[in-house]
Amino acid sequence: QVQLMESGGGSVQAGGSLRLSCATSAFIFSSYRMAWFRQGPGKEREAVATIDITGRTTYTDSVKGRFTISRDNAKNTLYLQMDSLKSEDTAMYYCAAGISWEIDFRYWGQGTQVTVSS
Repeated sequence: QVQLMESGGGSVQAGGSLRLSCATSAFIFSSYRMAWFRQGPGKEREAVATIDITGRTTYTDSVKGRFTISRDNAKNTLYLQMDSLKSEDTAMYYCAAGISWEIDFRYWGQGTQVTVSS
């Protein structure tokens, strides 16, 4: 059974940092493109950052220069380093796994809450 388990969320003051992790199992992690999504209160879900199987990354404009997505294929784990956090980063953060040729992401975690206080 495929599992994606996020951890590392919590409460932090503006300007602080958090590192999210997404431990995965039961699928060939290295063959999947991975992503972090978030959904803030009253907002639609948005893609925060993606990383493909070659390590190429993309970021939504609001987090460029502050967030870094990375993957460790040996550990089957995805990371999101979040620095210079702002109150508008407050959201539930989800990791997702997708097959390269499919538009939608196939597997999703349950999410981890990030709350940034100003």
